[in-house]
Amino acid sequence: MAEQVLRTLMRTTDLIVAGFFSPAAVAAVGLADIYGRLPLWFGLGVGDGAIALSSQDTGSGSVANRDEAVSQALLLGVLAGIPFALFGLVGSFWAIEVLGADAETVRWGGLYLAIILLTAPAFHVTMIAARSIQGTGDTRTPMYINAAANAFNIVLTVALAFGLGPFPELSVVGIAIATAIGDTLAAITFIAVIYSSWSDLTLVWPSRLVIMKQLLVISAPRIAEGVTELIAEFPFNAILLMFGTEVNAAYHIGRRVYQQLSSPLSRGYGTAANIIAGQSLGRGNPDEAYFNGLAAAGLAVLTVGGLGVGIFATADWVVLVFTRDADTIPYAVDFARAYAISTFLIALYIVLAGSLRGGSETRPPFVAKLTGAVFFLLGITYVFGVHLEYGVVAAYVAIVADWVWRNLVVGVVYARKGWLERGTRMMHERGSLTEDED
Repeated sequence: MAEQVLRTLMRTTDLIVAGFFSPAAVAAVGLADIYGRLPLWFGLGVGDGAIALSSQDTGSGSVANRDEAVSQALLLGVLAGIPFALFGLVGSFWAIEVLGADAETVRWGGLYLAIILLTAPAFHVTMIAARSIQGTGDTRTPMYINAAANAFNIVLTVALAFGLGPFPELSVVGIAIATAIGDTLAAITFIAVIYSSWSDLTLVWPSRLVIMKQLLVISAPRIAEGVTELIAEFPFNAILLMFGTEVNAAYHIGRRVYQQLSSPLSRGYGTAANIIAGQSLGRGNPDEAYFNGLAAAGLAVLTVGGLGVGIFATADWVVLVFTRDADTIPYAVDFARAYAISTFLIALYIVLAGSLRGGSETRPPFVAKLTGAVFFLLGITYVFGVHLEYGVVAAYVAIVADWVWRNLVVGVVYARKGWLERGTRMMHERGSLTEDED
């Protein structure tokens, strides 16, 4: 959770700093971040494959399989980062322009996106290495590394954006440069730690196709889940831009309020649920994995839901941290409250999905996100907001309805327990679990 708080704080700082320049700068960072989430989701997808196999093989004591899985995941991440870097060089301005943004937003957003995508391979290494180490049960080392990198990133963001001390004043470009440098330093540090005696992991030359196959089987739906979110964000942001640049900026602010104040806890619980479910399955105890997932979900709903109440009550003041634009503030408050209402739903979903991923089951969260995005987030916003002319109010309702639906889909799959059998079967396939241990 501490690691997620600091990572989210870095992103939040980007928006706060952008807010000192103009609503267009806020929209530029927010729109560029949509594309920036593509390498994020790829890193999370492969990272989920790595953490599932790492936690399961840690529980079963199959160190060789664990090292093979982690090494293959890191190699896959580096190779997959290259196309993102190339896209950043040739298509960043077009990517912002196609969303219907104005000229100033395109200029700032294109520069920001090009810079952050250049370091996509390093970002993948950071994401995958952190989750691989977490799978062994060591959640402190990734926290130390990412905390240092993100703290450095925050300081450098402020210095480069405003030209403090010896640094030039680069505004939005400075924000992007700070992010790129921070991600690169974090990646280098993670590789050094894995090579050292600090970590239980060891890098080996990839050789087992069955492990690569399982990595891809687990990772592909998770990556597709992220692509679905990205695809949905395009028309959703385009609809909001129809209501005005201030509405779009307000959406990114309201979403960032949730992400900073309560999302880190949800993600922390989700990661913990993933680890303990995987390790319990590795020990041949599926009943323990099932119970621990429910316990984590209950704790997450209680604590994160409490934060949601606080966000709802203080939204009028919290959004002022991001903007003082009179036209943006009312919409930002409403978006923040829509996410505040959704917090306990988001927490429940993330933890249940995390447990499923600990059992190597990543398909149901993808189905939940795909159907929720199409029929609820986009469907309600367009039909009621544009066609029936209810305006931006429809977007607030759509956000909540989307998370209700996702929980229904994932909850049914969790209760049926098929994910426990899937995880056990895949461990048998790669030789991490014998019949005596099952």
